[in-house]
Amino acid sequence: MTPSSNGNHSRRITVLIDPDLEQLVPGFLENRRKDVAALTNAIQTRDVKTARLLGHRMKGDGGGYGFQEISQIGEGLEQAAIKEDWKLIAVKTEALMAFLDQVDVVFRR
Repeated sequence: MTPSSNGNHSRRITVLIDPDLEQLVPGFLENRRKDVAALTNAIQTRDVKTARLLGHRMKGDGGGYGFQEISQIGEGLEQAAIKEDWKLIAVKTEALMAFLDQVDVVFRR
């Protein structure tokens, strides 16, 4: 186990990615970090449209980049936004942040 930034022990998640995506993956992951900030703001302002849109995009894009867990989080975000379940949106946002903090990308050769 590796200590996370908040001092808790966290599991590392290794994701095997197609080497053809090597140039795109860093930007994809950075954009998901920006999504965490946008989702946090959406929660504070009760902006259901933004939460739903970001969830929908993640649901569609995650698997295409090799990150099935991001797709699953996105699906959960989208469904929570449809129901305007702000508690679940917050939980899914935390799950996305945790995933991004724990993921190790390995490009298959």
